[in-house]
Amino acid sequence: METFNDIITSINSVLWGWPMIILLLGTHLYLTLILKFPQRKIFKAIKLSLARDKGATGDVSQFGALATALAATIGTGNIVGVGTAIALGGPGAVFWCWLTGVFGISTKYAEGLLAIKYRVKTPSGKMLGGPMYALERGLGWKWMGILFALFCTLASFGIGCTVQANAISTLTKETFNISPYIIGSLVCLLTAAVILGGVKSIARVCTAFVPFMAIFYVIGCIYILGANHSFLWPALQTIVKSAFNPEAAGGGFVGGSIMMVARYGISRGLFSNESGMGSAPIVAAAAQTRNPVRQALVSSSGTFWDTVVICALTGLVIVSSALAHPDINYTDGATLTKAAFSKIPYVGAPLLNIGQFTFAFSTILGWCYYGERGVEYLGGKRMTIPYRVTYIIAVFTGSVISLTIVWNMADCFNALMAIPNLLSLLFLSKILVKETNHYLWNDHLDEQMDDNELVELDSSLNNPQDSRNKRL
Repeated sequence: METFNDIITSINSVLWGWPMIILLLGTHLYLTLILKFPQRKIFKAIKLSLARDKGATGDVSQFGALATALAATIGTGNIVGVGTAIALGGPGAVFWCWLTGVFGISTKYAEGLLAIKYRVKTPSGKMLGGPMYALERGLGWKWMGILFALFCTLASFGIGCTVQANAISTLTKETFNISPYIIGSLVCLLTAAVILGGVKSIARVCTAFVPFMAIFYVIGCIYILGANHSFLWPALQTIVKSAFNPEAAGGGFVGGSIMMVARYGISRGLFSNESGMGSAPIVAAAAQTRNPVRQALVSSSGTFWDTVVICALTGLVIVSSALAHPDINYTDGATLTKAAFSKIPYVGAPLLNIGQFTFAFSTILGWCYYGERGVEYLGGKRMTIPYRVTYIIAVFTGSVISLTIVWNMADCFNALMAIPNLLSLLFLSKILVKETNHYLWNDHLDEQMDDNELVELDSSLNNPQDSRNKRL
């Protein structure tokens, strides 16, 4: 296993080298420019996410789709992942993580647009979409769509399932000394009760669950920052300065190169908000929306909440607490996060425990939907039930085993998913510009798209078939 971990680490060093950083940040910047900074419409996006497009085609409400996407993205990456980035890359990694979120808003917007533009309808009326359909229908690259679906399915058992379940069981073992087998069984039952009901069941739970956990965590972080108020400005200065001069961090923080700081900040930013990874548009395709741009705006607000708000708050809490308490251990992400939060009496430890449990469990729910859509694309609807059963078993397995190499594997699958998705965004950029100009910048945001263009799946072939040919 040690040799295998070394191999995965070597692969990650290649996948997360300069080419990936340039591709990811370059796509963020390129889409921001050609789409005329959709970030300026973020408050409009938030407003739309709370509205309901009555009569629009789709399986769940726009807020339900957003809540499900946020459930999958707001996970251990927002807490332990930020701590890991700081432990490995220094406080400057927070800056790169945050910057990835700001410019990633435009990428998440583009993903949501293509998800609606190229989604398909099953004979039962269910909506399916995501990068695999954009790659197949928009570019004719079915083979790359298959690769994306495969990587997505594999990633769901890592980043989406075993990592999160292990975080829950480890936390409860350390805090309450409850056996991982008991916690694993409980999380299994809760997961099964939700995911066996399909996307509507997942969306209902996430719609009620996500706002509570996010508001609770944000309020707690603000309280901790208030307690650390004298170290807040020095923390901001340290984060910005060490982003470009890692040695400026000083104290017990790690040094290193700008490349290393940027790598960990960007990779953890992608792990957290998933902008460019292609996962969130899978559930965005199920949304009830009048046109692709409305859902694109709603999807983009997810990155704002996830990274620009929650990850930034977590980073400030950790760095300010570390400056206030120089005795904190900086070498391990989980230890650093726990130590930083526990330094605040009464509130810190409960906030971390509740936040980590709710974030991890919501991620398990959201990623089950992503993986299910990936396996359905690969093998048809008949594969969904076996996948759900396997997923539930994986939840229990992740609760009771050691996952030393899973974080490295998660980074690996994130990159492998991101590459075909980013290519689809770049090669379909003309479509993105055309749709954005028409609906957003020419004030047709309330216009209903033509549902006659919606492609239907043939019940016998499970392949997209033009609705005009089907009528013939």
